Amino acid sequence: MDKSRLELLKELTEADGVSGYEVEIKDILKKRLKGLSEVEQDKLGSVIFKKVGTSEAPKIMIPGHMDEVGFMVKAITESGFVKFVPLGGWMPQVVLAQKVVIKSAKSDIIGLIGSKPPHLSTEEERKANKCPEMKDMFIDVSASSKKEAEEDFGIKPGDPIIPVCDFIQMKNKDYYLAKAFDNRIGCALFVEIIEALQKEKHPNTVYGVGTVQEETGLKGATTSSWMVNPDVAIIAEISIASDTPGLEKEDGAVKLGQGPSICLIDRGMIPNLKLRDLVVETAKKNKIPYQFGTMIGGTTDGTAVHINAKGVPCIYIGVPMRYAHSHAGIINIKDYENTLKLILEVVKVLDEKKVKELVP
Repeated sequence: MDKSRLELLKELTEADGVSGYEVEIKDILKKRLKGLSEVEQDKLGSVIFKKVGTSEAPKIMIPGHMDEVGFMVKAITESGFVKFVPLGGWMPQVVLAQKVVIKSAKSDIIGLIGSKPPHLSTEEERKANKCPEMKDMFIDVSASSKKEAEEDFGIKPGDPIIPVCDFIQMKNKDYYLAKAFDNRIGCALFVEIIEALQKEKHPNTVYGVGTVQEETGLKGATTSSWMVNPDVAIIAEISIASDTPGLEKEDGAVKLGQGPSICLIDRGMIPNLKLRDLVVETAKKNKIPYQFGTMIGGTTDGTAVHINAKGVPCIYIGVPMRYAHSHAGIINIKDYENTLKLILEVVKVLDEKKVKELVP
């Protein structure tokens, strides 16, 4: 296993960067790509790494959003418990009883998400067997009062709250567990592509873009695509794996270990069909395993990028991941490696002639 690759994934996933608070991730990307590309930034905080090939055009944009789902401090109760609001899409059942860190002005404060215990619930509440809503949850940071939480711990409304989970290799050595694979995977992919292109010819200019606030409205994708004005975009992301109990018989299920997922449709975008076919042809030619996916319940930065200016031929290619939008996810590292190979090979064939052929 490539040690540098694992170090990159570990550093990116263990770093803290919920929507609107992505600076730590941006610093890691800048450090890794220092001297390998030109660097720009939009006014929202997205960072753009430009790698010129044998031609300034066409411009190939590879966005990977830097933010992860998390929470924000809403208020502090008189008894010192923290009330919070979500940043990104969460289901209440995956929030309760999880460890988090609040990034206060003084230090990182560890807390546990709690709610009223079942032992103290009413008979009606127990019969309903419903998960508490997030508005009824709180974070226990061990403070005895609002004053202690604010003055001694340094916690204030607006502070970011991040899930806690280490980057771990599982018993099956190809499987890794971590928080924030969504979407530090995309960031790692464009980093490795720019690194690989130092030794490979490519008939275009590649823009690896770390976007901000994808989980709260695709904001960085909107502003950064305006700056880049790409001719083609390849969205580097995770894909929703559906190979867990209860979903085994689903038609077209995306599975770990079966290669990158080429998305046929999501809630915000149908890919450019000629670009989709080119990706499939490239995978077959290079003997790279792949699978098709759909995501009608979610979307990616592609939703914003593909309608930039006059329109951008765009496709979303994802590394399959289990348990999206929770405190931790699981991937198969071979899927990551094959996604990297596929995007890199597609980039190498996207010259001006090929890009002109993509227009419907």
